Amino acid sequence: MRQRLLTGLLILLISAAQGQHTLVQYLSGVDNNTRVEWDFFCTGGRNSGYWTKIKVPSCWEQQGFGEYNYGRDYKTYGKNFRFADEQGMYRHTFNVPASWKGKTVNIVFEGSMTDTEVKINGKPAGAVHQGAFYRFRYDITDKLKFGATNLLEVTVSKMSADASVNNAERLADYWVFGGIFRPVYLEVLPQQHIVQTEIDARADGNFRMKVHTNGSGKVTALIRDAKGEQVAQAGGVVKDAMAFIDTKVPNALQWTAETPNLYQVTLILNQGHQVTEKFGFRTIEIRHRDGIYLNGVKIKMKGVNRHCFWPESGRTLNDEIQLKDVQLIKEMNMNAVRCAHYPPDKRFLELCDSLGLYVLDELAGWQTAYSTKAGKPLVKEMVQRDVNHPSVIFWSNGNEGGHNKELDDDYGKYDLSNRPVIHAHHRPGNQFNGIDCNHYEDYYSTQKILADTNIYMVTEFLHSQDDGGGGAALHDFWELHWNAERGAGGFLWAFMDEGAVRTDLNNIIDVNGLNGPDGVLGPHREKEGSYYAIREIFSPVKLSFPAAFTGTVEVENRFHFTNLQQCRLQWGLVNFRKPGDAVAGYDVIKKGSAQPADIAPLGKGTISLGLPGDWRQYDAIVLAAYDPFQKEIYRWVHRLRPNTGLLNGVLTLNGASGSAQESDSLITLSGRQVTVQLHKRTGMITSVKHAAGDAPSFGNGPLLVSGAATVKAVTVSDGEAEFIYEGNMKYVRWKMDSSGWLRMEYEYALDGTYPFAGITFTYPEHFVLGAKWLGKGPSRVWKNRMQGVTDNVWMNAYNNASAGSAPWTFPEFKGYYADIAWMEMNTVQGKFCIASPDTGLYVRLFDFYGLNDARPNPALPPGTLSFLDAIPPIGTKLAFNINNNTRSLGPASEPNEMHGSRKRTLYFYFGLPKPGNGKKEQYNRPAVNDLL
Repeated sequence: MRQRLLTGLLILLISAAQGQHTLVQYLSGVDNNTRVEWDFFCTGGRNSGYWTKIKVPSCWEQQGFGEYNYGRDYKTYGKNFRFADEQGMYRHTFNVPASWKGKTVNIVFEGSMTDTEVKINGKPAGAVHQGAFYRFRYDITDKLKFGATNLLEVTVSKMSADASVNNAERLADYWVFGGIFRPVYLEVLPQQHIVQTEIDARADGNFRMKVHTNGSGKVTALIRDAKGEQVAQAGGVVKDAMAFIDTKVPNALQWTAETPNLYQVTLILNQGHQVTEKFGFRTIEIRHRDGIYLNGVKIKMKGVNRHCFWPESGRTLNDEIQLKDVQLIKEMNMNAVRCAHYPPDKRFLELCDSLGLYVLDELAGWQTAYSTKAGKPLVKEMVQRDVNHPSVIFWSNGNEGGHNKELDDDYGKYDLSNRPVIHAHHRPGNQFNGIDCNHYEDYYSTQKILADTNIYMVTEFLHSQDDGGGGAALHDFWELHWNAERGAGGFLWAFMDEGAVRTDLNNIIDVNGLNGPDGVLGPHREKEGSYYAIREIFSPVKLSFPAAFTGTVEVENRFHFTNLQQCRLQWGLVNFRKPGDAVAGYDVIKKGSAQPADIAPLGKGTISLGLPGDWRQYDAIVLAAYDPFQKEIYRWVHRLRPNTGLLNGVLTLNGASGSAQESDSLITLSGRQVTVQLHKRTGMITSVKHAAGDAPSFGNGPLLVSGAATVKAVTVSDGEAEFIYEGNMKYVRWKMDSSGWLRMEYEYALDGTYPFAGITFTYPEHFVLGAKWLGKGPSRVWKNRMQGVTDNVWMNAYNNASAGSAPWTFPEFKGYYADIAWMEMNTVQGKFCIASPDTGLYVRLFDFYGLNDARPNPALPPGTLSFLDAIPPIGTKLAFNINNNTRSLGPASEPNEMHGSRKRTLYFYFGLPKPGNGKKEQYNRPAVNDLL
């Protein structure tokens, strides 16, 4: 029934008056959820050589046909490889009502990869269309049988007959899919109709419009606001198939990414054909040697590169996916998106208009360009489809050398507002229109570019393969751009991992080695650590707690157009959960709202939170900032108690010493039911025992992760064992409390540059069930990605996940975790707990990698369970970070400089769990954080 509706009855009316408005009848489905079966014949690869059925729209590889190709997969195919020229032949019948006779009927394809030949009832609809990502149409009125059944035949060639089209579209950094991947439909118009419109709506309310028609007469324009109220009316006479509209809307609300105010204009040709377009009032300027201005305000791009992609359906999406992507970009506090490396689905742009994102709309051309002959019609098709979207603020003429400069002037031919054209290049010295977009500069070369006379808006930076790039080093890069006069921000590479469900390989998700896992999100938009880091770094509300917090916070407003009075700040006084609790998180004891602060865009100030008099009695304060649309911007947690206070109820010491016994080779420390043995020659734990049964197989430490240590002397007295060392370790003092808690005090000294610093032990990873901790989370951290984690009690089940490969389970269990007050390990041998009254403790959980390499990269400390004072930064996969040389990524990416002594106290409890109330711990459950 659904397919019959789509093919015959799914008719969308743009307005209510029958016969005078554009009528749209879909021949295909509208997305990857509502597809229609057509007859299909594939000429090569899987399921080829016979007629069968295929669902349209779709990528035929995802429907079980043909072979998979990744555009830049030189490793598999070789640089001189020529992809097989698979063809897909489609047939579909459709009915045309007799009532359409006398009207104009177009057939429209929203996207087809790549050369597309169309026939209606055996007659060519027009010239073969070349170019995959563009809307194209044919007038098929004279080829139709009205009141009868008609035959549509389409032949799609995966390899274009034009070599420049292949170079621009196929040898690219994405999966190359064949097929009709966007919808196909009929447009039915009156004989005299509006063909195309171009809107130029300025920030001051001035409105101009160019209306293209196929006849003569008069065009009337009615402009309405978002409430549907008419705010202006104007008209124009058609001359040479074109009418100009010119008027002004008083007190027009401006469109920006922060204030996405939309209007609509209804055009009426001779009281007949009507067309309605949405638009926004905004003015784009490039002020040379200064910056990019929107509505007279200098703006900076906080953006990401996005492909149109979904694992199961390739480039065939649906409205839910489009909406989710825009929402995720906004949730990362971004204000911009680059539609790399081709124009997106039209629905994505509509959502950018309504929700507020600045868009770079890009012509395909991945390091090689279309020829002028092939490119001219594609520029026209791209601009004519997208010209009235206020979100589109730049046309991007190709990518990384794929710039045919002969096409630069073509964009303005179809764009009355004459948006700026840019070149998204990857080599120095290729600035265009006063904007330098050079890709993948390091931190220090970025400093030099920002000191140049050109505006720097980098269209790709911090390549996010696996766990590198993305949020790592972003804080340093972003502060450079934010504080530089000509820094215009940039676009991270990339939004999500491009992993295709391989229908030929038992439905695994294939990212094509190191080519596809480039995202800060997984293929199904799973949130990795960089997602949270970006959210904090790009937050337009920068909030900090003074060292001596007295109830007032310092605030910087990094909105471009929004006063902080339009936002909301809510606080909660909380107490953290304990290790024995079944769920993680904190309990909100008191909550309230701070008085909105009158801090103008780009301004700074302080806010008194108005806390109750007993605020110091709680573990922490939580602050959540909300934008004018009541969307949470970010949430900060500030500890009000030191670790000694936070360990109340966790570290349950009796104050009486346990026993310490010495033999020839061992020192045995006992308390309650716990016994720990230390080797006198090495100073390491050799065994842990518990009177009630198995105890954790914890030991082979302490071992310094950097530096050398040799036991020089051992003394035992008053229930305490002290090891004196030669080398970098100074001493380790052990003492067992009668409660069973084992105290370890130690001091070491380092002088120089080190990847990490601290001590390590070993525990078998395969025994671990999960962990619960009070500290930063939910994600692991790196030295240059400390953002996006907040204090809470977090709980995570064991997983062996890693960014960039299946199963994309986040947060990863293994990694470095920051500011740990206590951590409880849940194992098949029971639970054991580690706590520290000192601040700044990192805990390393087991073996993991940052970048996918033959070995863990960066290198890991020895052991498997480490307690550290310094951890390494993470690099990116690009050349300047080979062998994890992260220095070029900025100050936070420099190795650790260690000078002098470090002291720390750790407590261990190896007791089995006490009998509880039967509640089962709920791993992977979100922490209980709600303030509302």
